[in-house]
Amino acid sequence: MLPTQRQLYDHPESSGPITLHTAEDFEGMRAAGRLAAETLDMITEYVVEGVSTAELDKRIQDYVEGAGAVSATIGYRGYQHASCISLNEVVCHGIPSDQTILEDRDILNIDVTVIVDGWHGDTSRMYVVGGSSFPTREKLIRVTYECLWKGIHAVKPGATLGDVGAAIQKHGEKAGFSIVRQFVGHGLGEQFHMAPNIFHFGKQGKGVELVPGMIFTIEPMLNVGTYKVDIDEEDGWTARTRDRKSSAQFEHSVGVTADGFEIFTGSPKGFEQPPYL
Repeated sequence: MLPTQRQLYDHPESSGPITLHTAEDFEGMRAAGRLAAETLDMITEYVVEGVSTAELDKRIQDYVEGAGAVSATIGYRGYQHASCISLNEVVCHGIPSDQTILEDRDILNIDVTVIVDGWHGDTSRMYVVGGSSFPTREKLIRVTYECLWKGIHAVKPGATLGDVGAAIQKHGEKAGFSIVRQFVGHGLGEQFHMAPNIFHFGKQGKGVELVPGMIFTIEPMLNVGTYKVDIDEEDGWTARTRDRKSSAQFEHSVGVTADGFEIFTGSPKGFEQPPYL
């Protein structure tokens, strides 16, 4: 059962007290998660050669605002866009730009967070320009998607966050890819970022024990080469692989239920992994 009243759960290995949400809270997360997923569904047909990432971001902002919601990233720590769009060797936090034009075989992650009635829906997906890319990039995308689900299927009461991270790490590294350490998933709800941190690597049985009512993102980032990244010194946001080899990421917002998990950000159109159309 979910808590009947919102509670705080303390654990010595957490970055802070963890909010345990109620059934009513889960309803709020379903609405926010659905709009976030619908936004990524909507943008799919516009991810084509010759389009700028700024144009994609404008379409996303217009769609979210047209739905009566707010883009959580606009104004967040000075960020001024409705999405992060990360191409090829960009791991995350790619800033939309008129100068960044999509080319055939590019791969990109589009990450959106919306606020609906105070609740945050956070999700991201990979896209492939032209429908196909280089074999290594396509394998990277497939394995990253599989890692997302390995992590999600580890979620249940009594499991630990170490179980989630270990499942992701084992599958990704077995396929020959590295797991980014510098960026993690996070709790969310009425706040954008909350405890606990969700590491995408770890050891089984270690870390915070999962309890019904927890809500967080799982968002593994895998690289073809080194897991190490560099942050752009000029913009302070863009994270690139240190060796400039390709990176991929998928993200869902997930709640812990009495007997497992609930995904709030599943695609209404079934656009879960490319090719979508």
